[in-house]
Amino acid sequence: MQKIIEKEIKNKLIEAIKTGKTNQHYLDSIKRYISKKYKIPIISNRELIKVYKKIVKRKKALKSKKIEDILRVRKVRSTSGVVIVSVLTKPYPCGGACLFCPAEKGVPKSYLSNEPAVMRALLNKYNPYKQVYSRLKALDENLHPIDKVDLRIIGGTWSYHPKNYQKYFIKECFRACDNYGRKKPLPFNTDLLKLQKINEKTKSRIIGINVETRPDYINPQEVKRLRELGITRIELGVQTIYDDILEKNNRGHGVKEIIEATELLKIAGFKICYQMMPNLPFSTPEKDIKMFKEIFDNPKFRPDHLKIYPLALVKEAPLYYIKDKIGFKVYSYKELVDILKEVKKHIPYYCRIQRVIRDIPATSILEGGTKVSNLREIVLKELEKEGLKCKCIRCREVKNNFSPNDKIYLFKEEYEASNGKEIFLSFETKNRDKLFSILRLRFNYPSENLKEVQKQLKVLKDSALIRELQTFGKLSSIGEKEKLSPQHKGLGKKLMEEAEKIAKKEGVKKMCVISGVGVRDYYRKLGYNLQETYMVKKL
Repeated sequence: MQKIIEKEIKNKLIEAIKTGKTNQHYLDSIKRYISKKYKIPIISNRELIKVYKKIVKRKKALKSKKIEDILRVRKVRSTSGVVIVSVLTKPYPCGGACLFCPAEKGVPKSYLSNEPAVMRALLNKYNPYKQVYSRLKALDENLHPIDKVDLRIIGGTWSYHPKNYQKYFIKECFRACDNYGRKKPLPFNTDLLKLQKINEKTKSRIIGINVETRPDYINPQEVKRLRELGITRIELGVQTIYDDILEKNNRGHGVKEIIEATELLKIAGFKICYQMMPNLPFSTPEKDIKMFKEIFDNPKFRPDHLKIYPLALVKEAPLYYIKDKIGFKVYSYKELVDILKEVKKHIPYYCRIQRVIRDIPATSILEGGTKVSNLREIVLKELEKEGLKCKCIRCREVKNNFSPNDKIYLFKEEYEASNGKEIFLSFETKNRDKLFSILRLRFNYPSENLKEVQKQLKVLKDSALIRELQTFGKLSSIGEKEKLSPQHKGLGKKLMEEAEKIAKKEGVKKMCVISGVGVRDYYRKLGYNLQETYMVKKL
């Protein structure tokens, strides 16, 4: 029976492609017709995708972008211009003893075994190659382009892991991407530099690598090592910017280390994401609101990205056993919504709020507002009632709303941050509600930290830095132009030209780009060459 049903689906899809009936209504009618005829439940998009891919592979019909757009499962996964692939390191200690941090046996510290990403990692026994390859396969099977991979490495404190393990883990992630779709797989003993070189032109290119670490593990030597591994963005576990709260929570470092780490990393061009935690023991909603305002008002902080992880009370954390003794209270749903509303009211245009809650299942959370998983949507609706919108990058990304008729304007914002001048360039609509493309340009000011970083990375001497370049919208495969996506329309190139003009006016004669390995070829076409681990051009 299954073969008969599959044949019927195949014939209907071939007919749809050949007659041009590639719309949602017609594909839904195919589902209803087959379900009714064979008295089976409504067939899923995944079943149609499976048959569609066979048709295209066997050349029974041509590829149909329209059908792929309709059938693509969880379209949001590739509407920011890249696909995110998250992988977990195996359980290691992290060097900290924070009150709020869960420590479940057999799971990386701060994570729980029933979180979706952890479940995938456990299924693959924390093997980085298997985690990446299986994720690419799942995305590919659900019709997501996998050309531009944003690799997110999570699990504990990256910089605390043994250095040999770090290199092995990164190497295997590259090997998985290089091997995807390759007829003759590259062996395990392939050198990291060789894998990186191959990744510059392979099908699944790693356009950026993100790791999580603690501020007190960042120094000039660590900055150099992170670059050698191909890492481009750092998530710093900041949690709060108040020394007394950090100390009372056994964090193991102070605000001084947060400021120092932020500056060292920005000097080298890294994108910075702060992980912030409202509702820490000994804090209050008022303090938390003040904290978020401070990290954007104070030039010693000013992160590029933000993850807001309100404390989730779980049995696996030390806090659970002392909460009554120290008088700890979990914030209510209303308190959390009010805090997040204030955060979004004050967020600058240059920052992206990546998440507003951890992916911890509600069954593991004992009480409080963190049981609500869709806080972002709720907060945005509350803001809308007040006639307000969030200005963060994620809320303004064009996603699937691009129109060829959109009029695009160049915006330029200049601000001081971490002992340097930052210039945020963007292409947007006039009212700034649709964001198409961004670039972060940095000029480092003279300092002792700059001298120390340049001892490790000599290529940075006398140069301006491009810390980020990204075009948003529906992910288009490399070399393809998609009518309803702003990708591959020259926006990135124009932003690069504008950044170079600004640098020349500043009297700088060299530009360095902290490029992901898989994007090096793009910068070569713009006149850049690889030096040390940066793409460099004389101006």
